[in-house]
Amino acid sequence: MELIDITIIWMGIIGLGVFMYILLDGFDLGVGILYPFTPSEQVRDDLMNSVAPVWDGNETWLILGGAGLLAAFPAVYAIYLPALYLGVFLMLAGLIFRGVAFEFRFKSSKTRGFWNAAFAGGSILAAAAQGFVVGTYIQGFEVDGFTYVGGPFDWLTPFTVFTAVSLVVGYALLGAAWGILKTEGATQRWLYRVAPWLLLLLVVCLLGISVWTPLTSERVLERWQEAWTMLWPLPLLGALAVGLFWSALRKRQELVPFIAGLGLFVTVYLGLVASQWPYMVPPEITFRDAASAPEAQLFLLLGILFLLPIIIGYTVWTYWIFRGKVQGGYH
Repeated sequence: MELIDITIIWMGIIGLGVFMYILLDGFDLGVGILYPFTPSEQVRDDLMNSVAPVWDGNETWLILGGAGLLAAFPAVYAIYLPALYLGVFLMLAGLIFRGVAFEFRFKSSKTRGFWNAAFAGGSILAAAAQGFVVGTYIQGFEVDGFTYVGGPFDWLTPFTVFTAVSLVVGYALLGAAWGILKTEGATQRWLYRVAPWLLLLLVVCLLGISVWTPLTSERVLERWQEAWTMLWPLPLLGALAVGLFWSALRKRQELVPFIAGLGLFVTVYLGLVASQWPYMVPPEITFRDAASAPEAQLFLLLGILFLLPIIIGYTVWTYWIFRGKVQGGYH
């Protein structure tokens, strides 16, 4: 097997891992982002119970993507970690706070308000940190060969702040759509009222990013101009997903808003990848430049191809077992 074939396979595996994490952990982070705005403790109970059986399994995809990236593209780690050290630390701190809050909130009485805040704060922090990473990836890195030569706060710019806010809003919308699917009664009615405002806010954010990105990266603008016949259908599909989401909310449908929300994230994800292809470390280093030795990639590929069906299998099984709605504050 040639190097290019193995490298493309690894790109697909890592892309799948990151993509599945964004979709699956996105909505359970969104549930936590909604916490500060919920009208009652019962609503908070219902929302947390809707994701309690699946949230830790969702994060398996983050481990898969991160470990695969280290194994198959070590040069990316050598640049991303120095450039995004603080952002990655904040994301991990947020995920830790969420995990602890899951375990302690239902067992507490006097300190439940604290654990509510920890769950919400951890969710917002983790989502915002991921948004900073996305924004930094779009604007690019200062490198000398395979060494990061930028400053420790290059990831903190007005553009990355905007992408962080946008991802927080997007995850909140996914969380609302998931809650509509998994809850009923007062909780579901509240989510139906909140979701249209989140959808409108996300549309504004996406339009802002679409205008701001070419101003931040001229190469992205050139990419869209050169390959417009291939790329421009993506915004149209995104607009279709928004229209479907809005229509489903007006008709009080339950499953369609969640599917439309996932579809919107799919179009944004594909648009981001297509805009930067084939660069893993914009604006200079491609995925072929960053790849490890072909022997190492082939050896690790045998292991990951064994684990991947298992991860997919237990993910599907978990969601099947915990199908249905949250009722009476229980799973």
